[in-house]
Amino acid sequence: MSHLSIANQPVIRDDFALNYFMSSSSNMPLYVIGHKNPDTDAICSAIGYADLLQKKGLKEALPARCGSVPTRTAWVLEKAGMEKPLLLDDVSATAEMICRKDVVKVSDDATFLQAYQLMLTEKVRSIPVVNPNNQLCGLLKYLDLLQLLMPIDTDPESVRRMIACPKKIAVTLGALAGGADLKAEEREIVQLVGASSVDTVKKRLKQATEIGDIKSYVVICGDRPIIQQTAIEYGVCLLVVTGGFDVAAELVQAAKEKGVVILRCKQDTATASKLIRCSRMVSHALDDDIIRVMAHDSVKVLRDSLASVKQDLFPVIDPGDNCLMGVISKSDLIDPPRIRLVMVDHNEYSQAVEGVEHAEVIEVIDHHRLAGDLVSREPIRYINEPVGSSCTLVAREYRYAGIDIPREVAMCLIAGMVSDTLNLTSPTTTDLDREILEWLCGIASVNAAEFTHDFFASGSLLAHNTAVEAINADRKVFEENAARVSISHVEESGLDLFAERKDELCAALDSLIEIKGYDLALLIVTDINSHHSLLLASGNSQIINALVFERDADGVFQAPGVVSRKKQVFPAVCQAIRIASHS
Repeated sequence: MSHLSIANQPVIRDDFALNYFMSSSSNMPLYVIGHKNPDTDAICSAIGYADLLQKKGLKEALPARCGSVPTRTAWVLEKAGMEKPLLLDDVSATAEMICRKDVVKVSDDATFLQAYQLMLTEKVRSIPVVNPNNQLCGLLKYLDLLQLLMPIDTDPESVRRMIACPKKIAVTLGALAGGADLKAEEREIVQLVGASSVDTVKKRLKQATEIGDIKSYVVICGDRPIIQQTAIEYGVCLLVVTGGFDVAAELVQAAKEKGVVILRCKQDTATASKLIRCSRMVSHALDDDIIRVMAHDSVKVLRDSLASVKQDLFPVIDPGDNCLMGVISKSDLIDPPRIRLVMVDHNEYSQAVEGVEHAEVIEVIDHHRLAGDLVSREPIRYINEPVGSSCTLVAREYRYAGIDIPREVAMCLIAGMVSDTLNLTSPTTTDLDREILEWLCGIASVNAAEFTHDFFASGSLLAHNTAVEAINADRKVFEENAARVSISHVEESGLDLFAERKDELCAALDSLIEIKGYDLALLIVTDINSHHSLLLASGNSQIINALVFERDADGVFQAPGVVSRKKQVFPAVCQAIRIASHS
């Protein structure tokens, strides 16, 4: 199939793919990201495709990278006026991402009745309790509420005595207040139901007066003026008059003088007594000995660590200020939402950002071989074509979608193309690359030859970086016939610096073998002007000796005409591995 004349091809609107994007974990982040140790093609194709997805309606699509920005790429971004893509070290979902943020919660001064009614309405068995600043105080479980209603100690005195707030009692009863001013502070109270004889009530109040406890008493009675008068005369804390009955004006005045609050409610005495206990604040039954989950905690770690824990609901906390961000239940961890990824310029997990196996890869745009262990639950859109650059494929997607490319994005795509194809001189170059580059240069108003010269002149890895930095700047890891291979590529305008940095580079390759355990670590240093490459190798001597390139007296492989890692060096490495495995 010819790739020529894309201007004459029909516009294809991939509505199926777009709908899939929008319906697949749409509340999770969507990142377009290249490989580890990204080169210009990886970073610029991510920028371009994220912009295209945004223009298609996926506003949450963001370009990302999993490594530092090379000097030349930084030059391009500055020239185009573009920000560096977001740096991601790991794309495993975090607790903050998957937690339920519409949290059913109560304040620490909520009453039993308020919490109980909310839990029944929302059908939850546990509920977070927060202070006025939304900071977590603890977790309230359904059974904990029973402690407020009925204490463990069944001694009559313990049942009657509790900590409560007079104002909360009034609110819970829906009572009208009179007499002394109603207080909002919590205090110890003792309930006394005034259903006994006057003498019995007086006896109880006299005993309370003698031990200095009279101001803790709450007397509850109906239409019994003599009991009402007695309670006021003794100076109790609260007089609760039930059944909706009135209180004589002179008694109200006396209560005010004696500092007694009168509450008039419609409930009967038995009901009022129960509701008073229901007015206790939930803070008195709060379980603070709970497992809290930090917002940045990895879901894959939480799934294992919380599996055997008896706690059902886990508050998610902002570690900076202890504020409640949401909640997670164990069921949320069974099949949690995953970060969505579009992989550009690679298709192997070994080259991908950490945590990729826990993400949802929804699309791949690449121009390398098929390899690795990439799997998906659902069919995904997969574009893999033998062209010189991933940016070529991204640019073509704009045309297929009928969407104009912004000038700054076009400039980034040009950089990715001239970088990967050495301005269309690499053996990986296709007719599609040539046509796309000409089209992009028209959009960006740049001369490809001048742009290429300025791009490669903008930064030399050997001149401005340590040996380790130079090797890791554009390094890819491959697996072939059970052998793990690292191949780094450095492109220079001339090879003048190579000789003086050779020993450092060899030592860095040896260290890479020792630390990572690769079978082979290879460095390609390419002169973009003469199209001549020098190769350094460390690792399995049988593989190294089987390489087809000529080795000079200094142990350096000479590779005239070799400029492509993908099409020239990697096939030679694969052949060497096969030869070594049969020797």
